[in-house]
Amino acid sequence: MAMCSILNADDIKTALDAFAVAGSFDHKKFFEMVGLRAKSFDEVKNVFMVLDADNSGFIEEEELKFVLKGFAKDGRDLTDKETKDFLKAADKDGDGKIGVDEFAALVKE
Repeated sequence: MAMCSILNADDIKTALDAFAVAGSFDHKKFFEMVGLRAKSFDEVKNVFMVLDADNSGFIEEEELKFVLKGFAKDGRDLTDKETKDFLKAADKDGDGKIGVDEFAALVKE
């Protein structure tokens, strides 16, 4: 499933451009800019499934580093600090990975 079947391609491009500089990523602003915050749980779950590259049912730290590429192939990699901050914000149970419910809660924050 392509991200553009869930979210508007122009919104994705605008958001990626806004966070193109390393160290600038803000997940709350990003999710709002791509229109994800306004989506239903099922739509957020579909986005989660795209980002869960290994289909493990979780987004692990290594997958998080490439999260912007999940939205568009030309997205940049997150820095190590951005990746760790993102994981820390989402990983409410402390298991080192993000489940679908944690991801949905983070999107809606």
